[in-house]
Amino acid sequence: MIPIAHIHSPFPSKFGIPRQSNIVESLKANIVFEPDYRNIEALRGIEEFSYIWLIWQFSENMDSPWSPTVRPPRLGGNKRMGVFATRSPFRPNPIGLSSVRLTEVLHHTSEGPQLIIEGPDLMDGTPIYDIKPYIPYTDAHPDARSGFASTPNNSKLRVTIPDDISRTLDPVMLQSLRELLALDPRPSYHDDPNRIYGLPFYHYEIHFRVDKEHLIVTSIADNTIKNEGQI
Repeated sequence: MIPIAHIHSPFPSKFGIPRQSNIVESLKANIVFEPDYRNIEALRGIEEFSYIWLIWQFSENMDSPWSPTVRPPRLGGNKRMGVFATRSPFRPNPIGLSSVRLTEVLHHTSEGPQLIIEGPDLMDGTPIYDIKPYIPYTDAHPDARSGFASTPNNSKLRVTIPDDISRTLDPVMLQSLRELLALDPRPSYHDDPNRIYGLPFYHYEIHFRVDKEHLIVTSIADNTIKNEGQI
């Protein structure tokens, strides 16, 4: 299989990416097609669907060995489940599946047609293998059992971003960041209130610490300014 497109998302690294799609609906991303697939005819009718399926590659795990059992973050990272009973990225074949909201189709850009989506859970640059429409009467099963993930994880951290720091971001980006941080991006087994974490978000580096149920942003650095200063 070869990629038909790549995604441009707010996440330049794996750390901090939502563990499922649509958890942070305010996040946006662009799907940019490879030159051989920049044919607007291939997208005819797609704007009639509000959600689409993305079939993509866990590109950062290509050389990682798979294991028959994994430790899902949902279970605190302490209990093992079979890999095929989870959505772990460490699989025999590094293939991911996400349903995302389609908000706009850009027909003519300098890079051909593009799709604007909301709620991505993919790292920036992730290869997309295929795109299919989401069809509620076949794809949605309200009475389905969901095993250990049967109920939403509604526990969220209280997020504090001091005013002098929050002014670094525009209001829309700031709201997305708040929603993202409230999900607690740390590994599930970390619990050090003095540890400072760094979360890449767009071209910013977000530094924060977590004390019990309270997440405090300590600084936001603009990597664009940093890189320009090194030239």
